[in-house]
Amino acid sequence: MSRSPSLPERPRLELDPDMTPDERLEALREHFTEIVEVNEQLTEQLDAARDRQSDLTDEVDQLERENETLKTSSLYIATAEELTDDGVVVKQHGNNQEVLTEVSPSIRDDLEAGDRVAINDSFGVKQILDPETDARAQAMQVDGSPDVSYDDIGGLEEQILEVREAVEEPLINADQFREIGIEPPSGVLLHGPPGTGKTMLAKAVANETDATFIKMAGSELVRKFIGEGARLVRDLFELATEREPAIIFIDEIDAIAAKRTESKTSGDAEVQRTMMQLLSEMDGFDERGEIRIIAATNRFDMLDRAILRPGRFDRLIEVPNPDIEGRERILEIHTEDMNLADDVDLGAFATETDGLSGAELASLATEAGMFAIRDGRTTVEQADFHDALEKIEGDDDASSVPVAFA
Repeated sequence: MSRSPSLPERPRLELDPDMTPDERLEALREHFTEIVEVNEQLTEQLDAARDRQSDLTDEVDQLERENETLKTSSLYIATAEELTDDGVVVKQHGNNQEVLTEVSPSIRDDLEAGDRVAINDSFGVKQILDPETDARAQAMQVDGSPDVSYDDIGGLEEQILEVREAVEEPLINADQFREIGIEPPSGVLLHGPPGTGKTMLAKAVANETDATFIKMAGSELVRKFIGEGARLVRDLFELATEREPAIIFIDEIDAIAAKRTESKTSGDAEVQRTMMQLLSEMDGFDERGEIRIIAATNRFDMLDRAILRPGRFDRLIEVPNPDIEGRERILEIHTEDMNLADDVDLGAFATETDGLSGAELASLATEAGMFAIRDGRTTVEQADFHDALEKIEGDDDASSVPVAFA
């Protein structure tokens, strides 16, 4: 414990009766100077004491709060199952024990069946909690628009038109659907080989619309514990309902929507439970509102027939490898910022890349630029594109092959 600083000695004035007036005046001035110095010292000590008092007050307040926390018993999470004249039936989470307990009138007026509540050791309802929402569902919401537009996608004009009709138009021109008297498509499934632009289509939709975009991978919905994946699916659709208009994009949907088998393993059973919840949310007894679903898969043959029926996915859009015109457009897009030599003919080169996907063409353009850098040039020549293609076709060493071709 720190000790208080000692007080400065009080100045005293003793005047000799034999002093002249000038000597008396000089003695008074010196005495005044000493009083001012003592006053400054006392002021500094007073300020320091007040600061110390403030610190001790804060420390006392913190200790009192900690003491109250230690004396207060923990509260447990439960669900109000039923409201009766005698009280409320609550089910404690974890052990599923149901108890009839009392609740104060101030809480009962706002309490409804199904609400999450906090209870004490005596099962008394202490407060009503907010609805439970998985934080992982919140994290799947895309805050910023992806930097992808329809102009960045080559060779998919027909697919872009169908996606815009099924997803964008119902959100921005809903009155037209009502006047015609038809329900807009509820979901769109994009399927095709890897690297053909399925995910880019979804990103372009997110960029072109003002709707909330919620992105997830099918594998993210596969959970370890029973019911956890189904709850995450339910929370995602609840989040979309709160944020509508909204678009839910499920990439690699085959991870949870594969054909059902007779397997009895707990893992397969949990995946099937998650798919059942997804089917239920896609159907729904209530109107879904302004919520559209886009899904993508590379394994269309693996999907269960139940998820492919109309009403869940009304449009099944194939996204194939690009044709020659599409390949030329893709090369133009990915070489737009490249310094190309005058001899580069992308149209002629596109005829030599039959069977390559959009992602492979993008990687091929990058590899051509790497050949120019290797030769110390600042322009990319036609020969660089041929060298890149030959390297891909003739190099058996997987370590030097671009990722898209590995």
